[in-house]
Amino acid sequence: MNCVSVLRRDHSLGLAPASAQDYRELARRRLPRQLFDYIDGGSFGEVTLGANRAELHAIQFRQRVLRDVSHRNLATTVLGQDLSLPLILAPVGFGGMFAPRAEVLAARAAERAGIVFCESTLSICGIEEVAAALERPFWFQLYVMKDRSYAEDLIARAKSAGCTTIVLTVDLAVVGSRYRDVRNGISGELSRLNQLRRGLDFARHPQWIRDVALGGKPLTFGNLERALPEAKVPQDFQRWVESQFDPSVTWDDLAWLRSLWGGKIVLKGILDPDDAREAVAHGADAVIVSNHGGRQLDDVPSTIRALPAIVEAVGDECEVLMDGGIRSGLDVVKALALGARACLIGRPWAYAVAARGEAGVEHLLRIIRDEMLVTLGLTGVADVKDLDASAIVLPKD
Repeated sequence: MNCVSVLRRDHSLGLAPASAQDYRELARRRLPRQLFDYIDGGSFGEVTLGANRAELHAIQFRQRVLRDVSHRNLATTVLGQDLSLPLILAPVGFGGMFAPRAEVLAARAAERAGIVFCESTLSICGIEEVAAALERPFWFQLYVMKDRSYAEDLIARAKSAGCTTIVLTVDLAVVGSRYRDVRNGISGELSRLNQLRRGLDFARHPQWIRDVALGGKPLTFGNLERALPEAKVPQDFQRWVESQFDPSVTWDDLAWLRSLWGGKIVLKGILDPDDAREAVAHGADAVIVSNHGGRQLDDVPSTIRALPAIVEAVGDECEVLMDGGIRSGLDVVKALALGARACLIGRPWAYAVAARGEAGVEHLLRIIRDEMLVTLGLTGVADVKDLDASAIVLPKD
């Protein structure tokens, strides 16, 4: 499938998708509710999930005129790696549940767009399957389990596959209470009535059953098959994962990771300036300002609110990336204006791959690229590397 097909009218949506929000709506209609809520939901009352978006929207641009913006540049570097635009596809667990071999599809779309894909520990497609589909290096996101042999095996496999960067997720000492996942049965126990409701919901999505559940390779977790080769997707695996997250991990464990990994190390889940300084002190090459997309502790700051203080705390000692709430090229420009080197997107690519597969992700990245070009042109900035706070107007608290 090529990108032209994603521009055709989609009768379930009523129009050709023109934004990440359009892809969200397509994904909502095409996925069983359990899976859509897994992508879409947050923790507790989803206050932080909403704040990630609302506080980005509250930032305004300074529209500037009569500046030469005939040539606009989106290219940048992150950790020495050239990117065609300051964007990275974030790690998304269970990705291959949304479309057949979704991680491979997204990784290929990212490579064609000239950006980086980050593979999740909890991906359906294993590291080796993703590597075989690509020509350029990709990143690997790591959870440290109580049984460190699993992490050590994953690190060795990532190194063998040519990954350049390990993204260590550090905000999962315990798993956040995600009410949507409890209600629809991904976590917790299902009553018989809810089991029936879930079965009926899946039955109403025959295309998903045909394409994903029954089509192609079995739905197993390619990176952790050694740990749970017989796990049924997703409940058995979810319970095992939740029991294996290690709340004893500390800053001292970064030395253990460094001893096994010769590449770059990025810490994902930094919200506090003191933690950012600790990351620098322990040798992190970059930090990702992240609240796990509002899926961990609720009522914490939005990532765009937390970003400036973290940028100030680390200075030039490490690179600062941001995720959480990014849905458009306008959002990316706002984050860059406040000091981020690049942004990660998770939900948007998950929506796009669920809706239209590889072509959907490729089209989404073109949308974001075009939105960034328009935003630069109307703020009078010719190069993303020249963005700073002078391009925006912050809300008054």
